[in-house]
Amino acid sequence: MHFARFPRLNFAHLPTPLEPMPTLSKVLGGPNLWIKRDDCTGLAGGGNKTRKLEFLLADALNQGADCIITQGATQSNHVRQTAAIATKLSLRCYALLEDRTGSKEQDYNSNGNVLLDRILGCSVSKVPADTDMNAAMEEIAQQLRDDGKKPYIIPGGGSNPIGALGYANAALELLTQANNMGLKIDHLVHATGSAGTQAGLITGLRATNSHIPLLGIGVRAPKDLQEANVFKLAERTADLLSVPGVVRREDVVANCEYVGGGYGVPTDSMLEAVNLLAQTEAILLDPVYSGKGMAGFIDLIRQGHFSGQENLVFLHTGGAQALSGYRAIFEAD
Repeated sequence: MHFARFPRLNFAHLPTPLEPMPTLSKVLGGPNLWIKRDDCTGLAGGGNKTRKLEFLLADALNQGADCIITQGATQSNHVRQTAAIATKLSLRCYALLEDRTGSKEQDYNSNGNVLLDRILGCSVSKVPADTDMNAAMEEIAQQLRDDGKKPYIIPGGGSNPIGALGYANAALELLTQANNMGLKIDHLVHATGSAGTQAGLITGLRATNSHIPLLGIGVRAPKDLQEANVFKLAERTADLLSVPGVVRREDVVANCEYVGGGYGVPTDSMLEAVNLLAQTEAILLDPVYSGKGMAGFIDLIRQGHFSGQENLVFLHTGGAQALSGYRAIFEAD
């Protein structure tokens, strides 16, 4: 896979660290645990969307865009990172925030990523749950076109084949790091939501014949739907990379037993995971993605799902900026 064939901007802080987690490994009494720190990609606090945005914003500029439209949930990490790079490139950013949780907490609706969106100069509009977000973005786009603007629409999570290139490339980065360290990775685990991160990773892992199993811990959709969404996007990403058919349906695996009451709705296991990582490895997770992903990862380790001698890597997708939006939950805990 030759990624230089694709337009790309270079603003992410790469490669991100690949670090051992010895204290957590000892506390859990299980496998050798490692963490890939994609919370350290820069761009207004970092996170996994930054890798995707390198390719998406390059495509936007190539198309002559002068403004960006995107969407996410209220505490969207993707919107924060998109607003940041749009501002850096002197592009106006318009974002729709969907009220998926129905929370009335002031911090949830005004603090955390929402506050940062506004500080970054993003034009934020809030819409009810179950809004057709693609249609709503297109409506804004048409209004901007009527005003003589050239908008570029980025889907939620940056999850389309262009965005997924960021994580196909991340698979190469991880393999290079592991090879240089002499680290044999037995499993790679991460939180999966809008599908782009998992689709890109599995495409990269399969195209390189890495033999590393990938497990996504779902944070929103049921297992069948999540896996179907990831596989569909992985197929399109593989086609874009000229490696059609490299991803098989059985390569796409998601465990969606840790979603709890829904997307962005706190769970006891998420609270435990956030506190445990902070108090063992001084690593901050987020309540929506990495917190629930780590909660599932920890539970599977405790259940003996992995061998005690294996090397397991957790990909940290970032999002600690959302913690202040959930202040009441953590204070109650």
